[in-house]
Amino acid sequence: MKIRLAADLQSDSIVDGEGIRTVIWTQGCPHHCKGCHNSETWDFDDGALIDITEIEEKIDNLKAQDGITFSGGDPMCQPEACSMIAKYAKKKNLNIWCYTGYTYEQLMILSKSNNNIMEFLKNIDVLVDGKFEIELKSDKALFRGSTNQRIIDVQKSLYNNEICLIDKYIIKDETEILNRDKYMYI
Repeated sequence: MKIRLAADLQSDSIVDGEGIRTVIWTQGCPHHCKGCHNSETWDFDDGALIDITEIEEKIDNLKAQDGITFSGGDPMCQPEACSMIAKYAKKKNLNIWCYTGYTYEQLMILSKSNNNIMEFLKNIDVLVDGKFEIELKSDKALFRGSTNQRIIDVQKSLYNNEICLIDKYIIKDETEILNRDKYMYI
C-alpha cells in the first residue's frame, strides 16, 4: 500500500498537537480554505507516493516522540493508508492526532460508504476537525488555526456516540483567552 505525501516526516514538532510529535504531511485536499498555510498540499497529483513500509521504518527509528500527527492536505482523503500507519504507530505506543477539514459529523456520514474512514477514526486519539476559517483565525486557539475548529476525544466520542470535546482546549469566550494568557506568563 502506498500513501501520497507532501513532504518527508517531520519530527520534534511542538505545534501539531500535545507533546513532541512527528507529523505525516499527506498530499491532496478538497477544502481549499482561504488563508490555508499549506496550500501546496491541495493538488492530489503532487507530492510523492511512498510505500507505507517506508513510513513504518521511519516510525521504528523515532526517538523521544510522544505521538504521530496526520496533517496535510487532508488525511481523510487517504483513510486506508493512514489507518494502517496509525495502527502501526499505536503498536509503538504513540498517540495519534489528526487534522481534517471535515467535521466529525461529516466523517460519520462518509464512513457509512467508506469503512476505511471509520477504521482510521478507531485509531485516532484526538481529531482537530473543521475547515480553517480566516475570519475566525486566532493565535490563542491552541493547536488549531481558527476558533471554529474543535479538538475532539475520538475514542470517547465513538464510545458515547456523541462528540466529546477535550475540556482543556475549549474556548468559552474571548475573556477566557485573555485571562489565560495573562496568567501563562507570570
